[in-house]
Amino acid sequence: MTNIPPTPAGLRGAVDLSSLVDRAQRPPQPPTAAGAPGGVGAATPPTGADVTVPSLVMDVTDQTFQDILELSSVVPVIVDIWAEWCGPCKQLSPILEQLTAEYDGRVVLAKVDADTNPQLVQAFQAQSIPTVAAVIAGRPLGLFVGALPEAQVRDVFEQVVAAAEQNGVAGRVAVDGAVSEAAEQGEPEPEPLPPHHQAAYDAIEQGDYTTAIAEYKTAILQDPHDQMAVAGLAQVSLLARLDGRTADEIRSAAAAAGPRDVEAQLAVADLDISGGHVEDAFVRLLDLVPTVFGEEREALRVRLVEYFELIGAKDPRVVAARRRLASALY
Repeated sequence: MTNIPPTPAGLRGAVDLSSLVDRAQRPPQPPTAAGAPGGVGAATPPTGADVTVPSLVMDVTDQTFQDILELSSVVPVIVDIWAEWCGPCKQLSPILEQLTAEYDGRVVLAKVDADTNPQLVQAFQAQSIPTVAAVIAGRPLGLFVGALPEAQVRDVFEQVVAAAEQNGVAGRVAVDGAVSEAAEQGEPEPEPLPPHHQAAYDAIEQGDYTTAIAEYKTAILQDPHDQMAVAGLAQVSLLARLDGRTADEIRSAAAAAGPRDVEAQLAVADLDISGGHVEDAFVRLLDLVPTVFGEEREALRVRLVEYFELIGAKDPRVVAARRRLASALY
């Protein structure tokens, strides 16, 4: 989502992190000094800053998220739930990191590895990845699922900062001295994208999904094992199919067409995937597969395979759905 209500309490997607905040079985921990690994705020911050952090982009875990909750009373924290095997995550994470740097201490990015932090995944109800959320004054907010173009992510950042300011969270953090000195020496330039990936990315920024699809297809023709291109093609194809259509329009058309209309159900499945309802999309299409034949069955198979690439081959929901699809087909 990109429309953020002015108060965190009203944000759709808010979840309860009390299991992470009030752990009855976790012994009290002494304050961590700034400059120590993961330490936030104990050292005297530089002039103009409210707290010192080791970095504006931090890897956090189920065990260290308490520090992030406390930090969110100073600045809004963007939470990026990702995984190493996730192609769309590799497209989105550099955008999140770049925008965090541009906000110069008014936003912090917390990166959560979905494979090793099940409590945070559950707390944020991350049904697919990447999932992006925020925390303002200890309150978690759902933002969006999937890789979005930079312009849309920038809009989300602006709305999060505005919502934080309206709720009294308008501070600034500074990176501690050791990291600042390294930053002054210049961060290494990120590795450039392959030409067709860059062309696709630029086209997506312009809303030209047709060109982006063509560029990803060309990349795949040149290297059929280019998994980032395969995932990128799945992502932009989904964006193209949903472009200009509303959720009400899609669901109304499906209701009028009936549950056995393949095209209508494919459209609703796209809507489910875009909203993070992965299992709903899988079940919707898998239930149809045994009831149709020929081109309609092939359309269902192709769309499901596309979803598998989008969500990630190692996701347990994909593993189960792929097994069920194979059983229905063969």
